[in-house]
Amino acid sequence: MKKLSEAAISHKLETLEKWRIKEEKWIERRYRFKNYLEGIRFVNKLAEAAEEVNHHPFITIQYKLVIVELTSWSENGLTDLDFDVAIQYEKLYKEMV
Repeated sequence: MKKLSEAAISHKLETLEKWRIKEEKWIERRYRFKNYLEGIRFVNKLAEAAEEVNHHPFITIQYKLVIVELTSWSENGLTDLDFDVAIQYEKLYKEMV
């Protein structure tokens, strides 16, 4: 995977409604759930999806809030894979709510 340009990142972010750029090399999304266990179930689904593509997010759990951050360490920034995974996470979220 090749690191994306700022223009490419901006374009891809337009398709991901609630994701935002963080510190120029991360994308982040905050998911809010009705209760703690619903968030934990979501995290478990993310973990399974991450294992399938061998691309693992940073995940922070704050009670009913799950914060997901993605970057590609090998490229020291964002790649197409980060955005592909983000799209997959959005689908998983929509299946739950």
